[in-house]
Amino acid sequence: MYEDLSKLKRVLEFESEISRVRDIDLLLEKILIEARCFTNADAGSIYIREGDSLKFSYTQNDTLQALLPSGKKLIYSTFSTPINSKSISGHVAVTGQLLNIPDAWNMPLETPYSFNRSYDELSGYRTRSMLTLPLTAQRGDVAGVLQLINAKNKKGEVIPFPESGMPVLAHLANAAANAVERAKLTRGIILRMNKMAELRDPKETGPHVNRVASYSVALYEAWANLKGIPLIEIDRNRDLLRLAAMLHDVGKVAISDVILKKPGRFTPEEYEIMKQHTLFGARLFGEAYSDIDDTAMDVTLNHHERWDGNGYPGHLDPLTGITLPGYEDADGKAKGKKGEEIPLFGRIVAIADVYDALSNKRCYKEAWDADAVIEELRNESGRMFDPELLEIFLQNMETIQHISSLYPD
Repeated sequence: MYEDLSKLKRVLEFESEISRVRDIDLLLEKILIEARCFTNADAGSIYIREGDSLKFSYTQNDTLQALLPSGKKLIYSTFSTPINSKSISGHVAVTGQLLNIPDAWNMPLETPYSFNRSYDELSGYRTRSMLTLPLTAQRGDVAGVLQLINAKNKKGEVIPFPESGMPVLAHLANAAANAVERAKLTRGIILRMNKMAELRDPKETGPHVNRVASYSVALYEAWANLKGIPLIEIDRNRDLLRLAAMLHDVGKVAISDVILKKPGRFTPEEYEIMKQHTLFGARLFGEAYSDIDDTAMDVTLNHHERWDGNGYPGHLDPLTGITLPGYEDADGKAKGKKGEEIPLFGRIVAIADVYDALSNKRCYKEAWDADAVIEELRNESGRMFDPELLEIFLQNMETIQHISSLYPD
């Protein structure tokens, strides 16, 4: 009885914790970590509902993770599966009922669903016990599916998932479903804001902003771990940075189509106008209602500053556009911010944005070769980019390339 009450208390605490997470990618990570801890599961995955399909959105596997070098993350591919009873996850989404399977490789022949062994055969992993739960939101809709794999006892032996903890675990799944719905709404609002920019500037696509945001978070996390930043601060900043990075170029909605959609090079006068998108973006968040506004203002304003001080918009009051006293150059214009005068998140998004722009096809250019992109980034170390952050970024190219594969154009 005491153990059940303790678990219920932890689920209620967790419900409060995830209510404060606004980014869906970070949320899925936290949900899966908690659910696996709750059941002592070796691995697990989360599927998110998208129309009539389930998208395989996030996975963890302690056994496979242990085979990787320290600091490296598990690489996986996303895919979608129809919501029907042919698959285990699809069946749970259709019925809204959990499935507790003692051995996924040896299920009764009469079951309508089957287990796909291909991932096990490819990775060398062996799935045995499997617990699959619907993520059912308050209004009764299934928002996704939570799948836990290989429960372990205190000796580390794989065992079936015990039935005793199911009621409390179902409560955890419901809390997770409601949090997922809220996070999907937040992501949807941000993507719609970017859609406005995309209607004006076809370079600002949904995949582009998702990639830039994900690269930025990966770079920040690697930097923060090296610096010994507390985990609670890392989680908070990852949440803020991802949302803010998705909005980095939203100020382009205020730039004239004559300039924004010009196919050739800008004239010096046009380029000066184009630079104004950093100020327009910052002004959207000038009346700060939350820490997201503060972070988005930092990113939109500073992601075109350069480490060597030759970026823009420089030392200006973002709301008035007036140069700050003492920061005028010889022509009376604002001096660019230099080095660590540029906020950390601005320096991070600068790297992520340029990497993505070079690596992908645009209406005015083809995608660069991967080696050429890295060479160009290295050439700009200490000039355009913070050299320490760039080195960390390049050390994590496997993760960066994996992110790129998750958000194709």
